[in-house]
Amino acid sequence: MEIHQAGPLNFLKTILIILFIYYAFKFLVRLFAPYLMKKMVNKMQQKAEEQFGNQQKENQVNVGETVIDKKPTKANKSNDSVGEYVDFEEID
Repeated sequence: MEIHQAGPLNFLKTILIILFIYYAFKFLVRLFAPYLMKKMVNKMQQKAEEQFGNQQKENQVNVGETVIDKKPTKANKSNDSVGEYVDFEEID
């Protein structure tokens, strides 16, 4: 049975293996990153086009048709939480 001892040769092998793995990973990322980015951008573009298309379909109006988008808000709405309105006169 052989026991491995920590020595300069084993340390050098470990460093070389780590460097090989690092540069192999770096190479693979450079190789596949453009493909993955292109696929991701196409997917986002497709989702945006679907959302825009859905909005366009909802906004289509026939000629002569009246469309009300939202209910009108009451302009003279009294807000009780603000307080009582007090009229004032300017003193000279």
